[in-house]
Amino acid sequence: MKDKFKELEDKIEKAKEGGGEKRVKAQHDKNKLTARERIHFLMDEGTFQEIGMLVTHRSSNFGLDKNKPLGDGVVTGFGEINGRLTYIFAQDFTVMGGSLAEAHAEKIVKIMDLAMKNGAPLIGLNDSGGARIQEGVVSLGGYADIFYRNTQASGVIPQLSAIMGPCAGGAVYSPALTDFIMMVENTSYMFVTGPNVVKTVTHEEVSAEELGGASAHSTKSGVTHFTYANEIECINGLKKLLSYIPQNCEEEAPSVNYESAEESRPKLNELLPENPNQPYDMREVINEIVDGNSFYEVHKDFAENIVVGFARLAGRSIGVVANQPAFLAGVLDINSSTKGARFVRFCDCFNIPLLVFEDVPGFLPGTDQEWNAIITNGAKLLYAFSEATVPRVTVITRKAYGGAYDVMNSKHIGADMNFAWPTAEIAVMGAKGAAEIIFRKEIAEAKDSEAKWKEKEAEYAEMFANPYNAAARGYVDEVIRPEQSREKLIAAFKMLENKVDTLPKKKHGNIPL
Repeated sequence: MKDKFKELEDKIEKAKEGGGEKRVKAQHDKNKLTARERIHFLMDEGTFQEIGMLVTHRSSNFGLDKNKPLGDGVVTGFGEINGRLTYIFAQDFTVMGGSLAEAHAEKIVKIMDLAMKNGAPLIGLNDSGGARIQEGVVSLGGYADIFYRNTQASGVIPQLSAIMGPCAGGAVYSPALTDFIMMVENTSYMFVTGPNVVKTVTHEEVSAEELGGASAHSTKSGVTHFTYANEIECINGLKKLLSYIPQNCEEEAPSVNYESAEESRPKLNELLPENPNQPYDMREVINEIVDGNSFYEVHKDFAENIVVGFARLAGRSIGVVANQPAFLAGVLDINSSTKGARFVRFCDCFNIPLLVFEDVPGFLPGTDQEWNAIITNGAKLLYAFSEATVPRVTVITRKAYGGAYDVMNSKHIGADMNFAWPTAEIAVMGAKGAAEIIFRKEIAEAKDSEAKWKEKEAEYAEMFANPYNAAARGYVDEVIRPEQSREKLIAAFKMLENKVDTLPKKKHGNIPL
């Protein structure tokens, strides 16, 4: 019996060594952790239970039968993160480049199935050279098995992907199907076709970092939601993100203990500039209203004219969607609409209430926007808000113009409570443009057309550049002083905490993709 124990211990030690000390050391030299080190830092100490440590591949193609590393290049298992059950797979680049094939995929699929059955989050730590070409179509089948489960799990359990190294070709579609993607600067990259293929087909000279690095995907494509300077920061980001979201779609958003205090925020009275055309940073409004240091921004460097992220209000987790007047005047465009829509849908999937701050002059005009389908893409945000059944509250801080007023969680598309500051302007369009259209004849016939235009602009502004007409019709529930915002929002979300709303019976909607 002792010999059997020794044999088992040797196998376990061999599996943990992965691809050998030399390759592990080489990874360290690139400021990268090994797969097991990543799991060690992510999971609560002593809670990780590995599954499939002794699995090996079953292929004999191209001499593979002479190289059968234990674990087949991926570490899978379950454990706890801040006391909460979480499932994980971590690809091991030191074992056959972390390449995915039949046994490798089967291990991932098994852990995904367990996560679904037990209603707990799934984290994928991606670090792979791609499909194991020696196994041919079997590798492609393995990817498809994973993609299918990603899709089935969508909206049921949170799925988080951290790109810790290369992720190329078909491998990119599994992270793309998950809820959030994190990348590490200078050591991780994602692309469907690499720089060599790009050069061959399009004759473009581009590096892997320029083509699919963390900076490219966080600012240009919007593929990644978070970027971090190193892997430890990325791991801490995963832990922080999990603290805002429930285990599955059946649970409520998590909360922390909160003791009521003085909720008035006088600083809010001073944040908006006197000139309604002057920008301000909406993040200052958000941070002043939510619990201290609780705002965790998502997609920070992409489509900066809209701000989205998680926060806590009186200890409860909420999702925040806000126009950003400091960038492109806060207009809605293609990228900001899709960014906002995706975040709204995630929050609705997992019972996270939505708080919207509105200061939007409309949709961005121009041929570029129209020819690239601002109509379809803008409708995504409208669709997302309209189908959301979680508690939804809006605060109009300044401009709410045109169709964008409707889209930004207006009362008409199902918002539960809408507040407006006295500075709110709710109208079809800005006073200057409206006066030019409505009073065109009078302006043209006036001796001093410029003076007449300004007079009519002031007349229109007097009528519509305030929230009171909307409040008189019930489109705004209450006009409040900015300093009252926090206490009003706490009361509103507390009132809505038992909200029940259902959509009409259907297989699923047809969001304009």
